[in-house]
Amino acid sequence: MPEGNIIHRLARVHRRWLVGRQFTADSPQGRFTQDARRLSGRTLVGVEAHGKHLFHHFEGGVHLHLHLGLVGNIRHFRSTGPAPSTACRLRLASPHATLHLSGPQRCELLSPEEEAILRARLGEDPLRPESSASRAFEALRRGRAPLATVLLDQERISGVGNILRAEALFLARLPPQLPAAELRPDDFERLWTALRELLEDAARDGRIVTPHAPPDALSIPGRRREDRFCVYARGGQPCPRCSTSITRLSLSGRGLFFCPRCQAPRRGRR
Repeated sequence: MPEGNIIHRLARVHRRWLVGRQFTADSPQGRFTQDARRLSGRTLVGVEAHGKHLFHHFEGGVHLHLHLGLVGNIRHFRSTGPAPSTACRLRLASPHATLHLSGPQRCELLSPEEEAILRARLGEDPLRPESSASRAFEALRRGRAPLATVLLDQERISGVGNILRAEALFLARLPPQLPAAELRPDDFERLWTALRELLEDAARDGRIVTPHAPPDALSIPGRRREDRFCVYARGGQPCPRCSTSITRLSLSGRGLFFCPRCQAPRRGRR
């Protein structure tokens, strides 16, 4: 599932290349035909990202809400583009730019009020300028669940996925199984800074490269060669800081990666 950096990167690209254009819309797959007719002929006036959610604002107060989920994909083309696949849920076409959407978890039209209600349920997004670190801190500290668990709760912090939580916790030197209620202000400051910097760099560059990550991506099957991680998907390999073997555990059905030495629980933590 794309994490917040990918969605913000998409929003930036769409603001640059698609805003101001008038689109015809259809649904080759047939599952979005009625709503596509409502979009067709409208001009795109704005694009917003909030966590893993993407919002396209069309003239007349018609808002398109997208959540790509696990298999969603957006393809971009200059000019009219090729014929869409049979899986294409939505095609937005213009003489200068075309978008094909397939496999999204959510694809729906919302009113501005409905979008506001949805976004009010989402947690603070570290990449949005109005995000509040203090609200994010309080949201994380609710309950006794492990910090690694609550970081994936999109109603607490929005946009964090499995890769970003592993790398940010490593950079902040925080044990992933620390009860979230025991998170201290100085710990949170390091964590929030790590999340913002990882997200911003990845949104800008199109890849996640954790500072001081070893250049071993080429040796891992299935790994994009641009990505470089310190702990994620490196179970059994040496920590780039201390050479201790990276631990992999399963937490709530997701792989959790960390250095048992650099991220060891500290005694007397309150």
